[in-house]
Formats: sequence, C-alpha cells, structure tokens
Amino acid sequence: MNKLLIVGTVAFDAIETPFGKTDKILGGAATYIGLSASHFNVKSAIVSVVGEDFPQEYLNLLTSRNINISGIEVVKGGKTFFWSGKYHNDLNSRDTLITELNVLADFNPVVPQDYKDADVVMLGNLHPIVQTGVLNQMTSKPKLVVLDTMNFWMDCALTELLDVIKRVDVITINDEEARQLSGEYSLVKAAAKIHTMGPKYVVIKKGEHGALLFHNKEVFFAPALPLEEVFDPTGAGDTFAGGFSGYIAQSENISFNNMKNAIIQGSNLASFCVEKFGTERMESLNKLEVKDRLKQFKSLTQFDIEL
Repeated sequence: MNKLLIVGTVAFDAIETPFGKTDKILGGAATYIGLSASHFNVKSAIVSVVGEDFPQEYLNLLTSRNINISGIEVVKGGKTFFWSGKYHNDLNSRDTLITELNVLADFNPVVPQDYKDADVVMLGNLHPIVQTGVLNQMTSKPKLVVLDTMNFWMDCALTELLDVIKRVDVITINDEEARQLSGEYSLVKAAAKIHTMGPKYVVIKKGEHGALLFHNKEVFFAPALPLEEVFDPTGAGDTFAGGFSGYIAQSENISFNNMKNAIIQGSNLASFCVEKFGTERMESLNKLEVKDRLKQFKSLTQFDIEL
C-alpha cells in the first residue's frame, strides 16, 4: 500500500452561510484532505499541530479512517488554530471574521519516521516555510509533491512561496490566485507562466465551474457536478486535493492521462463536502455513494459526435 503524507492545519472553524451558522466545529485543511484521501487504498499520515483544547473524539475520527496521527503535535496548555468566516449569498465569496493562529504560530513540523519515504506528499495550505520544512525532512524524493496555497501567502510570504513552488510537481490554486501569482489574466497564459516557476502540472480550481489541468500544451477540463443544495463550501478545495492526491497515491501513475482521472475523483468527493456544514458529510460518506456519483460525472461529460 502506498504512503501519502499530508501537511496542513487541523483546526476549529465557525461558519456562517445563508443557510445557517455553526459554533466551533472540526475543520482545517489537513482534516479535509485526510478524510477525502481515506476513500482510497493508501496509508496516510497527517503532520499538524493542535492545542490541549482539541477533543480526543476528533483525533479518534481520523484514526478510525486509517490515518496515522503520530505527526499531529498536541501542545500542552495551548489553544488550537481557529478560523471564523461568513459566506455571501453567492457562496463564492466570504469574509474572514476571526483568525487565531494560537499553536500554529510556532509550529515546527516533524515528519513521522516511517513516512519520510512517502510516495506522495500533499502540502496543504500553510506557511511556505512549514511546507519547505517538511520537504527537507524527506529521506527519498517523493514520486509526486502536490502544493495547495492561497493569496494570503502571495501577499505576505511571496519569496518563501516561490522557493517551495520550485520543488513541487503539482500546484493547485483557484483562478483568482493563479492570476495574482502569474500577473496574467488569461488562465492559459497564467498556467504557462506558473509552469516556468517549477510545477509540471498546474491545477486551477474554479469552484462551482469545475477545474482545469494544464501540462505543457495539454489542457483538461473537469466540470463541477450541478448540485441541488450547497450548504457550506468550506473545505471543498481541500477535499478536492485529498481526492486528487489519494487517487494518485493508490494508482501509482503520475501520467497526464491518469491525472485527468484524479481531477474527476477530487471533484466528485468535493461535491459531497459542500452538502452539509464542515466535515459532517465527509464523515458519513460511503463507497456506494461515491461510486454512484462518479457515474453521474461520467454521464455528464461523455458524448458521441461525428467529426
């Protein structure tokens, strides 16, 4: 079984959307990535940090999904990273209300010894210095390194971000971030520019409008499944990244054609994530539901045309 190393936040979120609001619930990039990747036949481990206030039941949830949590540091007397946000009516834009770094402010990642040779490394959204710190601990070069980042790091840690981008194979960002990072409005030109920074593959997420995969001159587009109900988009991008990296780790195939499948797998899992608040839907999701929705994706994108 292949190994997947996941780096990112394990956190508390408080979310408000037009459909309701929550108190502090389980969140964090690594949480969503791990739950998503657990749908594939891989051994995964999370590298993160939480405070003493983090409930044991949340850690038990991760271990129940065959996720190794020995890389999650629990800081005695510390408080867990907390984010609170409010989504606008279109659910595509949001306002951050509260960000409390807490134990994340002084986080030095420690990769578990038996994951220093992981086949796939998924660098979830975190400070680029932390992401670099993880890559520096790997004892053998991973078959694939995937990086997820955001505009916040482009604004305040661009030099460090560019350093880690040089070392990754795949970068996943949204369309707005791709334009900011590249200085190009056209997403085709933006991807070409980002290729020159290091990544062989560029994945540009477009939310409810799907995702684009670029590799040299090749382009693949995966639609997002039209859904009747979207309650909470929090974690959808991380769920996508978990599906993408989990599928690649399971299949042991890093060709462009297989990455098309990985994009679909990631989009499929993300379509479940948004149906309820936080991680609730991902916790109850079963294999039959995943398979049935994959069939919907297939019928959505297949057609016969005479040329």
